[in-house]
Amino acid sequence: MTKLQEYIIHNLSMLFLSIFSALFTIVSVVFFIKLATYTAVIQLSIFDMIKLYLFVMPELLFFTLPLTFFISAALTIFRLSNDNEIIVLFSLGIHPKFILRTLLTPALLLSTLLLFNFFFLFPHAKVLSKNFITYKKSEAKFNLSASEYGHKFGEWLVFLGEKNTDETFSNVYLFNKKSTQEILIEASTAEIINDSGILRLKLSDGEGYTYSKEKFTQIDFKEMIINDTFASKLIEYRSALDYWTSDERKKKKVATFISNTLMSLFPLLSLFLILSISIVHARHQKNKIYLYIFLGIVVYFSASLWLQKALSFYAIPAIIVVWSIGTYYIYKKTVVARF
Repeated sequence: MTKLQEYIIHNLSMLFLSIFSALFTIVSVVFFIKLATYTAVIQLSIFDMIKLYLFVMPELLFFTLPLTFFISAALTIFRLSNDNEIIVLFSLGIHPKFILRTLLTPALLLSTLLLFNFFFLFPHAKVLSKNFITYKKSEAKFNLSASEYGHKFGEWLVFLGEKNTDETFSNVYLFNKKSTQEILIEASTAEIINDSGILRLKLSDGEGYTYSKEKFTQIDFKEMIINDTFASKLIEYRSALDYWTSDERKKKKVATFISNTLMSLFPLLSLFLILSISIVHARHQKNKIYLYIFLGIVVYFSASLWLQKALSFYAIPAIIVVWSIGTYYIYKKTVVARF
C-alpha cells in the first residue's frame, strides 16, 4: 500500500469510527427502549439485559456498518475534494480509478463480514434471543402470590393459601372446568418446579374431586405432578443452513434473506456512487453532499424493497446489475469526463 493509499484509508478510518460510534449508540438506545417494554411482562435483571443485548449485537452491527461505510467514505473523499487535495492528485496524473481501488479493499472486507454475519451469526443469535425471552416468560408464570385470586397455571385456576419459608405453599386449591365435567383438587402443600423452562406444580397430601351430570368421583393422593400444558416450546437450532431452508415462517425468511444480501453488498455496489457525489471542484461546484447521501440510501433500499416483493430472489441480480450500471454511468459523466 502506497503512502497516498495509507493517507486516504487513515482519513476514512477516523471518520468511520466517529460516525459508527454515534450511529451504534443511537440504535443501542432504541433497542434498550424496546427492551423496556418486555419488563411489563417479564422480570429482567441487569445481567439479563446485557445478555439480550449481546444476542442482538450481530443485528445492530449489520444495519449500522454498511450505512457508516457509505457515509464516511463519501464524506472522506468530499473533504479531500473540498481541501483541493483531490484536484492536486488528478493534476499529477493520478486517475480516479486509484481512489476506487483504494476504497475497494475495505468495501470488499466489509461486505464479506456482513454476509458472514447475517448468514451464520444472525440465525444463531436470533434463536438464542427468542428462546431466552420464551424462557423468561415461562419463568414469569412462577410469580404466584399467596392469598390472591385469579392465578392461572396452564388450564387450571389456582388459589394458594400461605407461602412457607421453604418457598412452598400450603392450603392449595385448583379448579378446572371442562365442557362435560368439573375438577377440584385440594392439597396440603404445593411446590413450583422449573425444569428447564417446563413448569410443574408438585402437590402433596390431597384429594381430587371430579363431578359431572352422570357421576361424582373422589381420589386421595400422596403426590401429584401437574404440568403446564401451555408452556412455550423452545426453538431447536441445528445449523445456519437449516434455519434458512426450514419451512417455519418461510415467507418472512425469504424476505429477510433477500434484503440482508442486498444490504451486505451495499458497500461494494456503492463505490461508483461515492466517487460521483464526493469528487467535486471546490471553487466551481456547489455540492449538496448530505442530500446526495440521503437520496442514495433511500433510493437503494426503496428499490430493494419494491423489487423484492415483485421479483423475489431475482431482485438480487436485478439490483446488482441495474445499480452497478446506473452508478457507473453517473461516475463516467460526473467524474471521469471532467477529471
